[in-house]
Amino acid sequence: MSSTPQPVRGTQSLLGEDADRFHAVIAAFDRVRRLYGFKRVEVPVIEPTAVFARSLGETTDVVSKEMYSFDDRSGDSITLRPEFTAGIVRAYLSEGWQQFAPLKITTHGPAFRYERPQKGRFRQFHQLDAEIIGAAEPAADVEIIALGSQLLSELGIDGVTLKLNTLGDSASREAWRARLVAHFEKHRGELSADSQERLAKNPLRILDSKDPKDRPAADSAPEMVLSAEAEEFFAAVRSGLDAAGIAYEIEPRLVRGLDYYRHTIFEFVTDQLGAQGTVIAGGRYDGLVETLGGPHTPAVGWAAGIERLAMMIDAPEAEMPLAVLVPIGGAGERIAERLLNQLRNAGIAADMAFRGNMKRRMQRADASGARYALIIGDSEAEAGAAQVKDMVSGEQRAVAFDRLVEALKA
Repeated sequence: MSSTPQPVRGTQSLLGEDADRFHAVIAAFDRVRRLYGFKRVEVPVIEPTAVFARSLGETTDVVSKEMYSFDDRSGDSITLRPEFTAGIVRAYLSEGWQQFAPLKITTHGPAFRYERPQKGRFRQFHQLDAEIIGAAEPAADVEIIALGSQLLSELGIDGVTLKLNTLGDSASREAWRARLVAHFEKHRGELSADSQERLAKNPLRILDSKDPKDRPAADSAPEMVLSAEAEEFFAAVRSGLDAAGIAYEIEPRLVRGLDYYRHTIFEFVTDQLGAQGTVIAGGRYDGLVETLGGPHTPAVGWAAGIERLAMMIDAPEAEMPLAVLVPIGGAGERIAERLLNQLRNAGIAADMAFRGNMKRRMQRADASGARYALIIGDSEAEAGAAQVKDMVSGEQRAVAFDRLVEALKA
């Protein structure tokens, strides 16, 4: 049995192109959030367990089965965040962010859930998160959806469909929930074991069950009947999306099981990732701030899995130095160290081949993808000039050490 430590199941380490794809997603997100005027925020990876238990509900699978929770040395129950929104709302209340409302914010980072790893799903995964807190207008829903749509465009991801639905206002949702419970109770014996459990805890989740056993009851379930106010709100969202040129499909069976969701819910869905087809998901959660002890505060937001998005983009252009220094001999190495620092301080990406004979060092310079190799041996040290070789054309010329920055920038 190997004594080498192995990674925790459901985690991954990234190098090279995989890491480049991951950070290309984050870079695109940062560009787009600036276009939309969203501020960056940072929130802790750990929160009091009560933040998620109260926000998500004790009976949800996330809280009851999937959270990484532990008691710290003070005996307080701490949880690694399974999602961002609850922690952001906690910060909104405890850090005094209410004074900035309406607040448009984004963040990204790791989250943790104990579930079965599969394609695009990990136990330590990473999310992009965007929220608008303190805006009750349908225009906020359009804004947050447009942000997601432009991110996908920026990443060059095609073949994604925006699925749109509404859960109505509180009155609409509660009346619908009661009708769903009555309907599913009539079909209890036909439901899967999981959906029988959901019927007591979270009946809306039965509607999007993937178990074939549940589909007849789910497909025949009553649809939402909206109040006049809720119908007007949803019409305004659709009108805003039409005006923005964002295509969508109404999906009456799209749900969010958590009680704080109201009005608009949406998913950007692709068929490129198999069963894990949702790449961005969110909605309006006007009841969450109240759940955590704050005043009634409207809010809307979404989250996206970085790993899933990274799987769908083209490989970004590899990062390569412009120049690689190839020193030969002690004098050359001493000069190369000084020149390397000068080039980098001048904003020129540079590296040094410091191992092996001349042939091996030149091979390393070539393998790096650098445009130029700067050869510095004893004769170059004495002459005060490096031999600059163009790795594409093969041309080579002497350039004085004090002219290298100027020559390379030109």
